[in-house]
Amino acid sequence: MFRINYYSTLLFVLINLSHHKIISAQENNSSPFIEILGTLQDGGAPHLGCVKSCCLALTQKEKNERSITSLALHHPSDQTVFLFEATPDIQSQWEQLGKIPEGIFITHAHIGHYSGLLQLGREVLGAKNIPVYVMPKLQSFLEKNGPWSQLVELKNISIRPIKENLSILIAENLSITPFTVPHRDEFSETVGYHIQGPKKAALFIPDIDKWVLWDNDLLNVLQSVDFAFIDGTFFDSEEISNRSLKEIPHPFVVETMSLLKDATPQIKNKIYFIHMNHSNPLLNPESFATKQVLEAGFQISRKGQKFSL
Repeated sequence: MFRINYYSTLLFVLINLSHHKIISAQENNSSPFIEILGTLQDGGAPHLGCVKSCCLALTQKEKNERSITSLALHHPSDQTVFLFEATPDIQSQWEQLGKIPEGIFITHAHIGHYSGLLQLGREVLGAKNIPVYVMPKLQSFLEKNGPWSQLVELKNISIRPIKENLSILIAENLSITPFTVPHRDEFSETVGYHIQGPKKAALFIPDIDKWVLWDNDLLNVLQSVDFAFIDGTFFDSEEISNRSLKEIPHPFVVETMSLLKDATPQIKNKIYFIHMNHSNPLLNPESFATKQVLEAGFQISRKGQKFSL
Protein backbone atom coordinates (compact mmCIF):
# COMPACT_ATOMS: atom_id res chain seq x y z
CA MET A 1 0.00 0.00 0.00
CA PHE A 2 2.88 2.37 0.76
CA ARG A 3 5.48 2.36 -2.02
CA ILE A 4 9.03 3.37 -1.26
CA ASN A 5 11.17 5.73 -3.31
CA TYR A 6 14.78 5.74 -2.18
CA TYR A 7 15.49 9.42 -2.71
CA SER A 8 12.27 10.69 -1.17
CA THR A 9 12.86 8.39 1.80
CA LEU A 10 16.38 9.79 2.20
CA LEU A 11 14.94 13.29 2.10
CA PHE A 12 12.44 12.42 4.84
CA VAL A 13 15.24 11.00 7.00
CA LEU A 14 17.44 14.07 6.54
CA ILE A 15 14.57 16.42 7.34
CA ASN A 16 13.73 14.36 10.39
CA LEU A 17 17.28 14.42 11.70
CA SER A 18 17.61 18.14 11.06
CA HIS A 19 14.31 18.74 12.83
CA HIS A 20 15.50 16.93 15.93
CA LYS A 21 18.73 18.89 16.05
CA ILE A 22 16.66 22.08 16.15
CA ILE A 23 14.46 20.65 18.89
CA SER A 24 17.46 19.56 20.94
CA ALA A 25 18.86 23.10 20.79
CA GLN A 26 15.83 24.29 22.77
CA GLU A 27 17.16 22.57 25.89
CA ASN A 28 19.19 25.61 26.95
CA ASN A 29 16.43 28.23 26.83
CA SER A 30 13.68 28.83 29.35
CA SER A 31 10.85 27.17 27.42
CA PRO A 32 9.34 23.95 28.76
CA PHE A 33 10.21 20.87 26.71
CA ILE A 34 9.45 17.18 26.51
CA GLU A 35 12.28 14.65 26.52
CA ILE A 36 11.81 11.07 25.35
CA LEU A 37 13.23 8.76 28.03
CA GLY A 38 12.14 5.49 26.41
CA THR A 39 10.13 4.13 23.51
CA LEU A 40 9.55 0.41 24.16
CA GLN A 41 6.54 -1.65 25.19
CA ASP A 42 6.34 -2.83 28.82
CA GLY A 43 8.74 -5.76 28.45
CA GLY A 44 11.61 -3.72 27.04
CA ALA A 45 14.43 -5.21 24.97
CA PRO A 46 16.01 -7.67 25.18
CA HIS A 47 12.62 -9.13 26.06
CA LEU A 48 12.38 -11.95 28.61
CA GLY A 49 12.06 -15.28 26.80
CA CYS A 50 12.71 -13.89 23.32
CA VAL A 51 15.05 -16.09 21.29
CA LYS A 52 14.65 -14.20 18.02
CA SER A 53 17.25 -12.02 16.35
CA CYS A 54 15.38 -8.85 17.36
CA CYS A 55 16.69 -9.48 20.89
CA LEU A 56 19.61 -11.89 20.59
CA ALA A 57 21.40 -9.81 17.94
CA LEU A 58 21.30 -6.53 19.88
CA THR A 59 24.65 -4.86 20.46
CA GLN A 60 25.44 -3.32 23.84
CA LYS A 61 24.99 0.12 22.27
CA GLU A 62 21.53 -0.86 21.03
CA LYS A 63 20.61 -2.23 24.45
CA ASN A 64 21.65 1.06 26.05
CA GLU A 65 19.47 2.98 23.60
CA ARG A 66 16.34 0.95 24.35
CA SER A 67 14.23 1.80 27.38
CA ILE A 68 10.57 1.37 28.22
CA THR A 69 8.25 4.20 27.22
CA SER A 70 8.49 7.28 29.41
CA LEU A 71 8.52 11.05 28.98
CA ALA A 72 10.08 13.86 31.00
CA LEU A 73 8.49 17.31 31.05
CA HIS A 74 11.18 19.87 31.85
CA HIS A 75 10.52 23.44 32.97
CA PRO A 76 13.95 25.13 32.92
CA SER A 77 12.84 28.51 34.26
CA ASP A 78 11.34 26.83 37.33
CA GLN A 79 14.13 24.23 37.45
CA THR A 80 11.52 21.49 37.73
CA VAL A 81 10.78 18.26 35.90
CA PHE A 82 7.78 15.92 35.81
CA LEU A 83 7.92 12.24 34.88
CA PHE A 84 5.35 10.37 32.79
CA GLU A 85 5.16 6.67 33.72
CA ALA A 86 7.10 4.81 36.41
CA THR A 87 8.60 2.06 34.28
CA PRO A 88 10.76 -0.97 35.13
CA ASP A 89 13.60 1.17 33.72
CA ILE A 90 12.98 3.97 36.23
CA GLN A 91 16.50 3.80 37.66
CA SER A 92 18.26 4.85 34.45
CA GLN A 93 15.44 7.20 33.49
CA TRP A 94 15.57 8.88 36.91
CA GLU A 95 19.28 9.51 36.35
CA GLN A 96 18.45 11.22 33.05
CA LEU A 97 16.17 13.64 34.89
CA GLY A 98 19.10 14.94 36.90
CA LYS A 99 16.87 15.67 39.90
CA ILE A 100 13.91 14.35 41.87
CA PRO A 101 10.76 14.94 39.81
CA GLU A 102 8.08 17.30 41.08
CA GLY A 103 5.55 14.60 40.29
CA ILE A 104 4.83 11.42 38.33
CA PHE A 105 1.86 11.04 35.98
CA ILE A 106 0.71 7.44 35.42
CA THR A 107 -1.47 6.31 32.52
CA HIS A 108 -2.64 2.93 33.87
CA ALA A 109 -1.88 -0.19 35.90
CA HIS A 110 0.04 -2.34 33.43
CA ILE A 111 3.53 -3.42 34.42
CA GLY A 112 5.47 -1.09 32.15
CA HIS A 113 3.67 2.02 33.36
CA TYR A 114 3.57 1.91 37.14
CA SER A 115 5.71 -0.95 38.53
CA GLY A 116 8.72 1.35 38.85
CA LEU A 117 6.97 2.96 41.81
CA LEU A 118 8.36 0.10 43.93
CA GLN A 119 11.81 1.65 43.56
CA LEU A 120 10.57 4.61 45.60
CA GLY A 121 9.98 2.42 48.68
CA ARG A 122 12.18 1.98 51.73
CA GLU A 123 14.00 -0.99 50.18
CA VAL A 124 15.48 1.36 47.58
CA LEU A 125 15.10 5.17 47.46
CA GLY A 126 13.01 5.69 50.58
CA ALA A 127 11.38 8.67 48.87
CA LYS A 128 9.48 11.36 50.75
CA ASN A 129 6.01 12.28 49.51
CA ILE A 130 6.68 12.27 45.79
CA PRO A 131 3.37 13.33 44.16
CA VAL A 132 1.86 10.59 41.99
CA TYR A 133 -1.00 11.73 39.78
CA VAL A 134 -3.58 9.01 39.14
CA MET A 135 -7.22 8.50 38.18
CA PRO A 136 -9.78 7.23 40.76
CA LYS A 137 -9.58 3.48 40.04
CA LEU A 138 -5.80 3.50 40.04
CA GLN A 139 -5.79 5.52 43.26
CA SER A 140 -7.99 2.88 44.90
CA PHE A 141 -5.82 0.07 43.54
CA LEU A 142 -2.62 1.61 44.94
CA GLU A 143 -4.13 2.43 48.31
CA LYS A 144 -5.83 -0.94 48.91
CA ASN A 145 -3.32 -3.46 47.52
CA GLY A 146 0.18 -4.35 48.67
CA PRO A 147 2.96 -3.69 48.08
CA TRP A 148 1.73 -0.39 46.64
CA SER A 149 -0.25 0.47 49.76
CA GLN A 150 2.98 0.48 51.76
CA LEU A 151 4.30 3.30 49.59
CA VAL A 152 1.25 5.32 50.60
CA GLU A 153 1.35 4.34 54.27
CA LEU A 154 5.05 5.17 54.61
CA LYS A 155 4.52 8.39 52.64
CA ASN A 156 7.05 7.45 50.01
CA ILE A 157 4.46 8.71 47.54
CA SER A 158 1.63 11.20 47.89
CA ILE A 159 -1.42 10.35 45.79
CA ARG A 160 -2.74 13.30 43.80
CA PRO A 161 -6.20 12.46 42.41
CA ILE A 162 -6.93 13.59 38.87
CA LYS A 163 -10.16 13.62 36.89
CA GLU A 164 -10.95 13.13 33.25
CA ASN A 165 -10.76 16.34 31.19
CA LEU A 166 -9.83 18.41 34.23
CA SER A 167 -6.58 20.30 33.66
CA ILE A 168 -3.77 20.39 36.21
CA LEU A 169 -1.80 23.63 36.15
CA ILE A 170 1.76 22.67 37.07
CA ALA A 171 3.33 26.04 36.20
CA GLU A 172 2.40 29.28 34.53
CA ASN A 173 1.29 28.48 30.96
CA LEU A 174 1.94 24.77 31.47
CA SER A 175 -0.91 22.33 32.08
CA ILE A 176 -1.66 18.62 31.84
CA THR A 177 -5.09 17.19 31.08
CA PRO A 178 -5.96 13.49 31.39
CA PHE A 179 -8.55 11.82 29.17
CA THR A 180 -9.69 8.20 29.14
CA VAL A 181 -9.01 5.80 26.28
CA PRO A 182 -10.27 2.24 25.74
CA HIS A 183 -7.74 -0.37 26.87
CA ARG A 184 -7.54 -3.57 28.93
CA ASP A 185 -8.57 -2.09 32.27
CA GLU A 186 -8.11 -5.04 34.62
CA PHE A 187 -6.92 -2.94 37.58
CA SER A 188 -7.50 0.68 36.58
CA GLU A 189 -8.82 2.97 33.91
CA THR A 190 -6.40 4.01 31.14
CA VAL A 191 -5.69 7.61 30.23
CA GLY A 192 -3.75 9.62 27.73
CA TYR A 193 -2.44 13.11 28.48
CA HIS A 194 -2.74 16.44 26.71
CA ILE A 195 0.26 18.60 27.60
CA GLN A 196 -0.21 22.30 26.91
CA GLY A 197 2.82 24.58 26.91
CA PRO A 198 3.17 28.34 26.34
CA LYS A 199 3.34 27.92 22.55
CA LYS A 200 2.79 24.28 21.65
CA ALA A 201 0.85 21.24 22.80
CA ALA A 202 1.54 17.51 22.85
CA LEU A 203 -0.51 14.32 23.04
CA PHE A 204 0.65 11.18 24.86
CA ILE A 205 -1.29 7.95 24.23
CA PRO A 206 1.09 5.01 24.71
CA ASP A 207 -1.74 2.44 24.95
CA ILE A 208 -5.13 2.19 23.27
CA ASP A 209 -7.09 -0.80 21.99
CA LYS A 210 -8.27 0.52 18.62
CA TRP A 211 -8.90 4.04 17.36
CA VAL A 212 -12.44 3.15 16.29
CA LEU A 213 -13.31 2.26 19.90
CA TRP A 214 -12.36 5.73 21.16
CA ASP A 215 -15.07 8.33 21.68
CA ASN A 216 -12.90 10.91 19.91
CA ASP A 217 -11.86 11.15 16.30
CA LEU A 218 -8.07 10.90 16.04
CA LEU A 219 -7.84 13.30 13.10
CA ASN A 220 -9.83 15.96 14.94
CA VAL A 221 -7.71 15.55 18.07
CA LEU A 222 -4.52 15.94 16.05
CA GLN A 223 -5.70 19.33 14.87
CA SER A 224 -5.28 20.70 18.40
CA VAL A 225 -1.69 19.58 19.07
CA ASP A 226 1.79 19.99 17.62
CA PHE A 227 3.23 16.60 18.64
CA ALA A 228 1.44 13.28 19.17
CA PHE A 229 3.27 10.38 20.84
CA ILE A 230 0.87 7.54 20.11
CA ASP A 231 0.59 3.77 20.35
CA GLY A 232 2.90 2.08 17.87
CA THR A 233 3.20 -1.22 19.75
CA PHE A 234 3.01 -3.50 16.69
CA PHE A 235 3.92 -2.59 13.14
CA ASP A 236 1.56 -5.16 11.62
CA SER A 237 -0.15 -8.49 12.29
CA GLU A 238 2.93 -10.58 11.44
CA GLU A 239 4.43 -9.71 14.83
CA ILE A 240 1.69 -11.47 16.79
CA SER A 241 1.11 -14.54 14.65
CA ASN A 242 1.46 -16.75 17.76
CA ARG A 243 -0.97 -14.79 19.97
CA SER A 244 -4.58 -13.69 19.86
CA LEU A 245 -5.12 -10.00 19.23
CA LYS A 246 -8.00 -10.19 21.73
CA GLU A 247 -5.40 -10.62 24.47
CA ILE A 248 -3.26 -7.68 23.41
CA PRO A 249 -5.34 -5.30 21.26
CA HIS A 250 -3.48 -2.34 19.78
CA PRO A 251 -3.80 -0.36 16.55
CA PHE A 252 -1.15 -1.61 14.14
CA VAL A 253 1.12 1.13 12.83
CA VAL A 254 -0.01 0.29 9.30
CA GLU A 255 -3.63 0.71 10.44
CA THR A 256 -2.94 4.16 11.84
CA MET A 257 -1.16 5.17 8.65
CA SER A 258 -4.06 3.89 6.58
CA LEU A 259 -6.57 5.74 8.79
CA LEU A 260 -4.68 8.98 8.19
CA LYS A 261 -3.60 8.35 4.60
CA ASP A 262 -5.60 11.36 3.36
CA ALA A 263 -4.47 13.70 6.14
CA THR A 264 -2.28 16.66 5.27
CA PRO A 265 1.51 16.33 5.52
CA GLN A 266 1.38 18.72 8.46
CA ILE A 267 -0.93 16.39 10.38
CA LYS A 268 1.08 13.27 9.58
CA ASN A 269 4.31 14.95 10.64
CA LYS A 270 2.90 15.48 14.13
CA ILE A 271 2.73 11.75 14.83
CA TYR A 272 5.61 10.03 16.60
CA PHE A 273 4.98 6.32 17.08
CA ILE A 274 6.01 5.15 20.56
CA HIS A 275 5.60 2.15 22.92
CA MET A 276 7.08 -0.27 20.38
CA ASN A 277 7.20 -3.99 21.09
CA HIS A 278 10.63 -5.63 21.08
CA SER A 279 9.65 -7.30 17.78
CA ASN A 280 8.68 -4.02 16.09
CA PRO A 281 10.98 -3.30 13.12
CA LEU A 282 10.58 0.44 13.74
CA LEU A 283 13.11 0.08 16.56
CA ASN A 284 15.72 -0.37 13.86
CA PRO A 285 16.41 3.00 12.17
CA GLU A 286 17.67 1.15 9.09
CA SER A 287 14.70 -1.20 8.63
CA PHE A 288 12.39 -1.23 5.63
CA ALA A 289 9.47 -0.53 7.97
CA THR A 290 11.20 2.62 9.26
CA LYS A 291 11.69 3.84 5.70
CA GLN A 292 8.06 3.01 4.97
CA VAL A 293 6.82 5.12 7.89
CA LEU A 294 9.05 8.08 7.05
CA GLU A 295 8.12 7.87 3.39
CA ALA A 296 4.44 8.04 4.37
CA GLY A 297 5.16 11.28 6.25
CA PHE A 298 5.02 10.02 9.85
CA GLN A 299 7.72 10.05 12.54
CA ILE A 300 9.16 7.55 15.03
CA SER A 301 10.05 8.34 18.63
CA ARG A 302 13.68 7.87 19.61
CA LYS A 303 15.21 8.02 23.05
CA GLY A 304 16.77 11.42 23.72
CA GLN A 305 14.57 13.47 21.40
CA LYS A 306 13.48 16.85 22.80
CA PHE A 307 10.42 18.85 21.82
CA SER A 308 10.02 22.49 22.82
CA LEU A 309 6.60 23.58 24.05
